[in-house]
Amino acid sequence: MNVSEWLIFIVIMQIVHGLSTWNLYVKAGRKAAEAFIPIYNLVILMKIINRPRWWTFLLFIPIINLIMIPVVWVETIRRFGKNSTVDTLLVLLTFGFYITFLNYTSEKLTYIENRNLTARTKTGDTVSSLLFAVIVATLVHTYVIQPFTIPSSSLEKTLLIGDFLFVSKINFGPRTPMTTVALPMVHDSIPFLGVKSYLFSDDVTKKETSLLNKFQLPYFRFPAIEKIERNEIVVFNQPADTLRDMDNFNPDRNYYKPVDKKTNLVKRCVGIPGDSLEIRDGDIYINGKLSQLPESAKPQFNFFVDTKGETIPQDALVNRYGAREGLRYENGDFALTDKGQYFLTLTDKEATLLANNPIVKSVKKYIAPKGTDGQVFPHIPSLGWNIDNFGPLYIPKKGATIKLDIKTLPFYKRIIQEYENNTLQIKGNQIIINGKVSISYTFKQDYYWMMGDNRQNSLDARFWGYVPFDHVVGKPVFIWFSWNKDGSGINKVRWNRVFSVVNGNNEPKSYLIHFLFLIAFYMIGKKVLKKIRKE
Repeated sequence: MNVSEWLIFIVIMQIVHGLSTWNLYVKAGRKAAEAFIPIYNLVILMKIINRPRWWTFLLFIPIINLIMIPVVWVETIRRFGKNSTVDTLLVLLTFGFYITFLNYTSEKLTYIENRNLTARTKTGDTVSSLLFAVIVATLVHTYVIQPFTIPSSSLEKTLLIGDFLFVSKINFGPRTPMTTVALPMVHDSIPFLGVKSYLFSDDVTKKETSLLNKFQLPYFRFPAIEKIERNEIVVFNQPADTLRDMDNFNPDRNYYKPVDKKTNLVKRCVGIPGDSLEIRDGDIYINGKLSQLPESAKPQFNFFVDTKGETIPQDALVNRYGAREGLRYENGDFALTDKGQYFLTLTDKEATLLANNPIVKSVKKYIAPKGTDGQVFPHIPSLGWNIDNFGPLYIPKKGATIKLDIKTLPFYKRIIQEYENNTLQIKGNQIIINGKVSISYTFKQDYYWMMGDNRQNSLDARFWGYVPFDHVVGKPVFIWFSWNKDGSGINKVRWNRVFSVVNGNNEPKSYLIHFLFLIAFYMIGKKVLKKIRKE
């Protein structure tokens, strides 16, 4: 629904609220008309059930309101003496309409003004505490900071598989949930069950007509405290993430998940709005100049390492030369090919170090030749673009206008249709947008170019194109834990990464010792103060 449709829906719900509760307002000593005044009626209701007025604010926050509304239903009937388990189940199972029934049928219903003075059970206190904890956690998770786990090797050597991050929503502006009917604090599926955690029809034939889909909120983002800088690491919703085909991107399909329920990815933003980006033999050029990556970035490429059949110890490959990916045996050891070569993923420095090994005859970086089609964005074979030789292309900036014709359309077709919600038709050489012939187009939002540091083993913007700003989730700021599945014993924990900062310019540094020192200092100080007060 758009903004005007949501306003109409809210007004209708306020009228339903008034018709369902006016008699209860009267019994509580208020005027019947107060039950019909939008928002004010909810402020008065909080007074009737003796709850803080700021609860009214929580009733309008997406996802949070799914928890708060049932709580208010239960609190309302209990304020009028309906305390039994049956009453509670009735008001929940009827989605609150049990209150409507009580409003018109219970003539002897009595308002209990001082219910808060009666003794509360331990069970009631526990439930209230749990609800409050869930609400606070959901608020923090949705609008402040969110935990995230690195699932792939796309940013290998910068962020590792098994790193557990905190992602800040505040830096780039918290985004309100667009999918309003969903479980709190989970993404697109319920853990262990594997079923959708939200209600939405993913069938393209029902996308516009399904009643559930009508409850999607329009995109809104709170003000940011900073802009996305070039070469920052960013978490975002994958633009090409569909339920039917997640890896083989087809730009003509349009049966996508809701934006906020698409798969979360983490990549490096190598190009910002207004940039011209090109990749030459694996190196990124921005506006014609070689991109200067921070010291913490570790771009990797695939290398052929020729040893003429001699083997390099597995431990040396992994721990001395830093090889984590490439051709492996089933048991996880790196394998020699039938040509007596290793195929390893390394940084340039690691490749140089390996080349100095006496048994290594040659080290050659694999680069896809220029002019070879790599089935990459914008999926035009005649361009001959691939992951190592790509572009140049323009990264759209909000408010910028570009010339639009049959040749340039493939670069921006998905932006015009999918991301900026326009109708688009092609008749001969004419491009028709929203019913009008167009020879230019002005962008409505900023776009970014997201890539992995593991350049030849990363599914990124080179395959599915630009990332709209409305897909941006947040900024990784902190690694609170790191687990190495290949380690053993105490070394399964990467201690040098625990409590380290993300997006820094230098090598990650663990602040675990500092944190433990502060905890110890706090505990000792607390005991000393307690002893002083006692004396």
